Amino acid sequence: MTAWRPLPRPGLARAVLELATAFVWLTRFPLAGLVSRELPPLARTGWAFPLVGLAVGLMAALVLALAAWLGLPAPVAALLAVAAMVLATGGLHEDGLADLADAGGGADRDRRLAIMRDSRIGSYGVLALILVTGLRIAAIAALFAAAPMLAIAALPGIAAASRAGMVAGLGLMPPARPDGLGRLAGRSPPGQIAMAILLAGLALLAPALATDRPALAAAAAAVAIGLAQLWLAHRAMRRLGGQTGDVLGAMQQAGEAAGLVALTLFV
Repeated sequence: MTAWRPLPRPGLARAVLELATAFVWLTRFPLAGLVSRELPPLARTGWAFPLVGLAVGLMAALVLALAAWLGLPAPVAALLAVAAMVLATGGLHEDGLADLADAGGGADRDRRLAIMRDSRIGSYGVLALILVTGLRIAAIAALFAAAPMLAIAALPGIAAASRAGMVAGLGLMPPARPDGLGRLAGRSPPGQIAMAILLAGLALLAPALATDRPALAAAAAAVAIGLAQLWLAHRAMRRLGGQTGDVLGAMQQAGEAAGLVALTLFV
């Protein structure tokens, strides 16, 4: 990859390049050919993170809609929907969640950062994956059993909204390491954070409008996502001194789980 140099290009072409770059970093979609020569810093593509989440969530929503058409039980449908999201991202964010959880066993900051770079998974990581993934599946199953349309709308909306917190983390938290993704990605400027939050808010309208109390549902989902991600960000600042790619991935997972659980209050 060559260093990105801002070139004079139309706004639409630049936006397409940034969107494709976000997809290359955050998913396994085959779009690398679109960014092979001029790769913007990841932080400069933050506005597109919710759109990436929207695409990932739409894949899961299609799976859920197919499951509803086939008459599959809610737990099976929910498991297949989460599997679709894992397939789309390559388990990138789940891996970050497991690494961050394993770091909890480190005695000091340097040891915790070293643990996060270890490719092996420990008991803390396994437990975190079981609990958070299980919570996502259980929440989707509850939504699907009670209100299938709400469940289908929730997946893209929550997937998009939970990725806005990653942009805020890139912009507001310093990198924990002098190298690694957290440093290479750069710092998201305020405009990127604001655009990501705006898109996240719009994405939450779809599941909210599928409830009887849309304003309250949207607010509850947004607050749940924000609180879960703020809690993780606070712990990362205290124990690691900043953010890494694993921290950002864990924030996405925690936010998604919290947002889905919040929506179960409205069925």
